[in-house]
Amino acid sequence: MSSAIDLDQLVQAVGDAIVISDAGGAITLWNPAAERMFGFSQAEALGKSLDLIIPERQRQRHWDGYQKTMESGITRYGNDVLRVPAVHKDGHTLSIAFTVALLRTPAGKVAAIVAVIRDESSRFAEDRVLRKRLAELEAKLAAQVAESS
Repeated sequence: MSSAIDLDQLVQAVGDAIVISDAGGAITLWNPAAERMFGFSQAEALGKSLDLIIPERQRQRHWDGYQKTMESGITRYGNDVLRVPAVHKDGHTLSIAFTVALLRTPAGKVAAIVAVIRDESSRFAEDRVLRKRLAELEAKLAAQVAESS
């Protein structure tokens, strides 16, 4: 027994952002989770460049990789989770984690890239605090060891 899944309903309901961009990097799908995460409405995002959410200092590297993927039909990231900075509509920086998949034409040519994205800004900030605290404790311990020898 099989049941049909309404893919549009899935894309709209899922908690992670789903962003699809065409071969030129224009956004062709922007789900409600992407709206919440990045602050841009679907109307503001559709048809726009991914530069909308890419920090300026990351853009050249991003587009070099994007173009190479479109030309080769291969992504070097496979199923790896990528962690990079992104930009919210109001200008604040986000720390995002995402996976990518290539969408192909019937002839096998890459037509689009889909990214499934999660905002990990709070986890990243917590990790930074813990790393700082660990460094402080290690320095304190090293100072105590040096004093006692």
